[in-house]
Amino acid sequence: MDHKRRKLLQYSIGVASLPIIGAVGPSLAQQGLSAPGGYDLLVTGARVIDPSQNLDSIMDIGIRNGRIVDIQKDLPRDKAAQQINASGKIITPGLVDLHAHTYPQGSAIGLPADELAPFTATTTYVSAGDAGGNNFSAFKHFIQAQARSRMFAFVHISSIGLAGYPIGEMKNIDYANIDLAARVVNENPDIVLGVKVRETLDVVGENGIEPLRRARMAAERSGVKGARVMCHIGNAPGDLGALLDLLRPGDILTHAYSGAGNNTVQNGKLILAALEAKKRGVIIDVGHGGGSFDFTIAEPAIQQGLIPDTISSDIHAFSGNSPSVPYLPNVMSKFLTLGFSLNEVIAMTTNRPGVIINRDPLLGTLKKNAAADISILDLVEKPVEWLDTRGNKRPGMYSLVPVQTIRAGRPFGRPYVSPFGY
Repeated sequence: MDHKRRKLLQYSIGVASLPIIGAVGPSLAQQGLSAPGGYDLLVTGARVIDPSQNLDSIMDIGIRNGRIVDIQKDLPRDKAAQQINASGKIITPGLVDLHAHTYPQGSAIGLPADELAPFTATTTYVSAGDAGGNNFSAFKHFIQAQARSRMFAFVHISSIGLAGYPIGEMKNIDYANIDLAARVVNENPDIVLGVKVRETLDVVGENGIEPLRRARMAAERSGVKGARVMCHIGNAPGDLGALLDLLRPGDILTHAYSGAGNNTVQNGKLILAALEAKKRGVIIDVGHGGGSFDFTIAEPAIQQGLIPDTISSDIHAFSGNSPSVPYLPNVMSKFLTLGFSLNEVIAMTTNRPGVIINRDPLLGTLKKNAAADISILDLVEKPVEWLDTRGNKRPGMYSLVPVQTIRAGRPFGRPYVSPFGY
């Protein structure tokens, strides 16, 4: 095999270009098992950024039994069963996508979470209303339980979830079964964060904001402390202020910068109800998607105080094929172009959504004893043109590019272990 062909193969398989080393003997190394006191996997030489610890430094990360056991400079290489040399790259806590669609087969737009890893470097996804009360059990038993990716969910106030897409699931208000949604939240507090509703004219028809009222009632009726409502807005029905006033502290406004119609910025000005919602603790989420992020809305909204709390992709079968390509690292890169710092966009995709999910105090961090969920990224500095979902373009100088993803100490791709877990 000539040199050019070797280089072509190296780059065609992407993550294999990271040097991989076995250090403690072939049998233990192949099983990914360290000698006593050692590391099953050691990731070395990267710039580690963990906003939860105000950490931004060249570090090594030692992993044992699927958890982070050491994070410091120059950890001993000879104690590692397997190694990944990530020199020149950026390591973050495993990215957390607060708004995604990861219910293949059950939702008309859902994608398999694990297949997204090479494009998203994401370890935790929140399925944003793919399942309703009638088909949530299949999501839990056949999708979430069998995925390597960590998954949480919002149950849709519509009992059919998004199975009927593109037909609006709330045109028939009878689908908005309050007690059914409340029961799903109550019986699944480990993975269900609350209730999802889509408030867009072509989804709700003549039902206005009644679906939102019912979603809020379901969250409250569930009896689960902290059950949230995630409210999607596009071309919102009626008075947007009245809709926003229904959102409670801790509820989530997603697609906050959509240019689809009746939205948060009108005639160049942020509406007062949006700013008031932010002030009282409503969480502002990006939810880029294939039609829900507009630079000409985001720029004035942010300048006037509607700063995002979380950056999410709204990745699904339609948005993933759209020209704006909203994989989470791309959406993060667009916010670098909007003037946010690297550490800020990492915080909005790691520890901040981790705190909102509130199921594991170490989710979205690289602290000792945290699950070893790690994203390895390349920060590429060269001119790039970013596209929103309305055809607007913005020039940028930085792109975050996925290199490798590690979930609970097991990389997607090499080095493999035997027997394989997760």
